[in-house]
Amino acid sequence: MLGWKCCCELRWKGLCQEHGSSAKPLPARALFLLLAALINTLHPAEREKDPEYWRRQAQETLQDALRLQHLNQNVAKNLILFLGDGMGVSTVTAARILKGQLQHRKGEESLLEMDKFPYVALAKTYNTNAQVPDSAGTATAYLCGVKANEGTVGVSAGVTRDRCNTTKGQEVTSILRWAKDEGKAVGIVTTTRVTHATPSAAYAHSANRDWYSDGEMPLDALEGGCKDIARQLVENIPDIEVILGGGRKYMFPKNTSDVEYPQEERHRGTRLDGKDLVQAWHDAKPAGKVAKYVWHRRELLSLNLSRVDFLLGLFEPGDMVYELDRNNETDPSLSEMVAVAIRMLQKNPRGFFLLVEGGRIDHGHHEGKAKQALHEAVELDRAVGLAGRLTSPRDTLSVVTADHSHVFTFGGYTPRGNPIFGLAPMQSDVDRKPFTSILYGNGPGYKIVGGERENVSAVDFAHANYQAQAAVPLRQETHGGEDVAVLARGPMAHLLHGVHEQNYIPHAMAYAACIGPNRAHCSSAARPSATAALLPILLLLFLLLC
Repeated sequence: MLGWKCCCELRWKGLCQEHGSSAKPLPARALFLLLAALINTLHPAEREKDPEYWRRQAQETLQDALRLQHLNQNVAKNLILFLGDGMGVSTVTAARILKGQLQHRKGEESLLEMDKFPYVALAKTYNTNAQVPDSAGTATAYLCGVKANEGTVGVSAGVTRDRCNTTKGQEVTSILRWAKDEGKAVGIVTTTRVTHATPSAAYAHSANRDWYSDGEMPLDALEGGCKDIARQLVENIPDIEVILGGGRKYMFPKNTSDVEYPQEERHRGTRLDGKDLVQAWHDAKPAGKVAKYVWHRRELLSLNLSRVDFLLGLFEPGDMVYELDRNNETDPSLSEMVAVAIRMLQKNPRGFFLLVEGGRIDHGHHEGKAKQALHEAVELDRAVGLAGRLTSPRDTLSVVTADHSHVFTFGGYTPRGNPIFGLAPMQSDVDRKPFTSILYGNGPGYKIVGGERENVSAVDFAHANYQAQAAVPLRQETHGGEDVAVLARGPMAHLLHGVHEQNYIPHAMAYAACIGPNRAHCSSAARPSATAALLPILLLLFLLLC
């Protein structure tokens, strides 16, 4: 039995039963919780030695799983799609460890915010003409619901990359458009340029993902009437409420000095048509609506969002700076942009669709810079957690996924708590040299020194820009071809449940929100009202009373 003092000390855990001025013996459930609380006070290494720790953890997980049998079949008022560009499963696992180690823990036992999502599926990422995909064809799949050729955005597989004359009649619309057509607010937030592959599939139709402005387009495409992606951003869906990311230079006439880097030629405007697309964006807004363009973090965070109807924020000439190198004065973090976007979009009583891309995970991997890539992934996860606090799973369907993986791995029989950017605990039994846990299958990290593999103990392998060793020399590391995870929480999240084609994702999300082509189930006939459902019971009661 526990005395009154002990009981009161444990009251906050709900472990005691009070009757008057005395405490009763704890029931079995409370004793179980008390034991759990006592185990949790032990040092992590000590409590993990106790088999009861693992049994209790498994039982808690089992209870959580049983609660999921009560499906959330609400209509999703809001939809948020988080896309980690290049965030394969190995990247997710390594980011989880990094997150824990940043919190001064061993890391493996920590949880990412996305790990807490109850439903998990796998998506097959191949393009219609590629076994290992690119970010454009995949973006068309998970945003527009159809698979496409690599290098093309917002068009069907009937379009050949670079061939403008194959585009007409092959355009496909995205879930952002479906949401907008139903009166929802829509937004795009990315750490790349806003005309990059992932965001462009939400609004553009292009035979080449690299046609950021007309300055990057060949003459035959311009003569064929194809529009550059920046122009399509302004013209195709002019009432996108929130657009935040990088990519200023594609919006301004050629040789226009950049507002932040006026002396740097590479950051100057690229447009050949002489258009100022920021001004065109502003002019396209309806009379009486307030449209704000910002390029500085301070401007973004000082906005009175209740007085802003449309927001365009372009914080770098090209892609935004890696999170590890970000200027905290001038550039907002992904989390800060997401917070602003959600508060803007929540003003619409009909709900919203928001695309959030952690786009530079991919760039870090391509450069062989695992530390940059994993910190980008941790920041995306931070944005996932923040969005979860600003919304409710009762009416918001949140999905986290990736477009593709990378040939990134970590291994080498590392012990528990080994620094994720550290060395394996052994040397190679072939060349007798140490190696880092993180390695790439190919990429710029391939280095031969004196005819042999570089000795990593002679370099700073923990540096943010260290390029991890690779098996095959390439200027840029490549994507991987394996399936990627799809994690979901909120209304109808259970529809993401197995191994899916990647193009299934927007169809499932649209079904949950009653938008897009598949919404017959949302009609009053298909979904009876509460009153209609009670009619048989009321009729029975009437007959009994009579």
